Amino acid sequence: GSIGSELCRQILTQRPKVLLLFEHSEFNLYSILSELEQRITRESLSVKVLPILGSVRDQEKLRDVMKTWHVNTVYHAAAYKHVPMVEHNIAEGVMNNVMGTLNTAQAALQVGVANFVLISTDKAVRPTNVMGSTKRLSELTLQALSQELAPVLFGDGSGVSQVNKTRFTMVRFGNVLGSSGSVIPLFHKQIKSGGPLTVTHPKITRYFMTIPEAAQLVIQAGSMGQGGDVFVLDMGEPVRIVELAEKMIHLSGLSVRSEKNPHGDIAIEFTGLRPGEKLYEELLIGDNVAATQHPMIMCANEDHLPWGVLKLKLSELLCAVQQDDYSLVRQLLRDTVSGYAPDGDIVDWIYQQRRLDP
Repeated sequence: GSIGSELCRQILTQRPKVLLLFEHSEFNLYSILSELEQRITRESLSVKVLPILGSVRDQEKLRDVMKTWHVNTVYHAAAYKHVPMVEHNIAEGVMNNVMGTLNTAQAALQVGVANFVLISTDKAVRPTNVMGSTKRLSELTLQALSQELAPVLFGDGSGVSQVNKTRFTMVRFGNVLGSSGSVIPLFHKQIKSGGPLTVTHPKITRYFMTIPEAAQLVIQAGSMGQGGDVFVLDMGEPVRIVELAEKMIHLSGLSVRSEKNPHGDIAIEFTGLRPGEKLYEELLIGDNVAATQHPMIMCANEDHLPWGVLKLKLSELLCAVQQDDYSLVRQLLRDTVSGYAPDGDIVDWIYQQRRLDP
C-alpha cells in the first residue's frame, strides 16, 4: 500500500542487510519490488530485497518467514481501510484488521522479533464504523500482548513462556495525501471529467499529511518507547474538504460554479455522509498526552485491557464472525472498544442476501 511502499523506500536508505516485502497482492508486490530494484542498481546499494507473497491471516507462514530470516523489525501496515467498504464486509474487516494483527504479533513474539510497529489511524478514536473499531482493537491487542510472556514454540509443537522480547509500538495518524483512498486523486479525476466534485457534507473535515512525511515519522516513532506505546503524529489543523475542493478547482485554472457564480466551470455537489463516516476525526481518546523528544510526535497514555480479558473477547469475536452473527460482532466491538458508537444498522452484503434468499 501507500504507506508500506514509502516505508520500504525510506528503510532502503538506512542500508538494512535484508528488506522483506510481505504482501498478498501480487501486482502491488511486483510494482514496489521493481521500483526498489531499479533504485538499488542506480545507487549501487548492497541491500537484498526479497518479495514474499503471503497473508497476515496465515500465522504459520508469518512465523516461518520471521524465523528463517531472523527478522529484527516488523512494520505492520496491512489493513482494510476504506470505511464504507469495511462497513459492508464486516467479517473480512475483523479477520484482516484484528486477527491479521494478532497473527503477526504472535508470530513476532514466538520467534523473538525485537521491534514491532503498527500503522494505526485517527479513525480508531471514538469510532463510528467497523474499520475504526477494528483498528482500535488491533491497538488494544498489541497493548495487551506487550505486558505478557511470550510463548516460544519447539519443533514438536510444545511451548514454554519466556520474557517478552518484542517491543510493540503503535503510530496513529490521519489521512495521507495521494494514497489509494485519498480524496485528492478523486478530485483530480473529477476535474478532468468536468465535474462535479463530490463532497459528502459541507462541514466535513479531515487531517492530512504527505506520505513521505508520515512514513518518516513512523520510523522515528517506532524507535521510541518501552513497549505498548501509542504515538500520535502532529497532523496540524484539520482541513475542510469543501475548501480543499475549491482550492483544487482554482489551482486547475478554473472557477467554482455556484448560486453566486452560475457560469463557473466546476460545481461542488454534496452527496451525504457515507455509512460509518464521521464529520470530523480525532487523534486522542483522552487528554492524557505527553511530549516526546520529537516535536511532531506525542505519546498518548490510554487505558487498555489485560491479555487474559482481551483474549476471551477476541475468541468470542472470532466465533461470532464464523457464525455470521453480526449483531453479536457489533455488540462485542461496543463492549471492547471504548467510545465505539456505530451509526445505522449492520449491513453485511453476503449475510443480508442470505437472509433474503436462504
